[in-house]
Amino acid sequence: MAARFHFGLERVRELRVHDEDQAKEQFAASLSHRAQGEAMLRAAEHQLAKARREHGAGATGAPLSGAELLAHQAYVERLERSRRDAVVELTQRDDRLEGERAHLMRASQEREVLDQLKDRQRTAHMRKVELAERAEIDDIATQNHVRRHAA
Repeated sequence: MAARFHFGLERVRELRVHDEDQAKEQFAASLSHRAQGEAMLRAAEHQLAKARREHGAGATGAPLSGAELLAHQAYVERLERSRRDAVVELTQRDDRLEGERAHLMRASQEREVLDQLKDRQRTAHMRKVELAERAEIDDIATQNHVRRHAA
């Protein structure tokens, strides 16, 4: 009976798999966070566009007074700042997403290296077992041949 294959770095490989799984989860969370940032930017752009369309006319469509124009202009400027803040936030989320992507790639590569090593060692082990089995079969065949000729 041949010895079972044992990969000496199995515990390390399991840790790498765990690290990769965590990196996948972090990447997914970062991707979701980025999508939320994109939605915030779209909402800010929509509000700004709506405010600009309404510039110059009140709710009734009548022309605005000077004070109302100033208030509307201040509102539009606040929306523009909000949009700029959303752009900055989205850029930061993009940067975090890229960082998580790079972390995931490193974790995947580290796990793959150990998987490849395990596969190579398993293949070498199987070859060794196969050679030992062939040698044993050859030895049995030789013994049977000797016994037949001796009899």
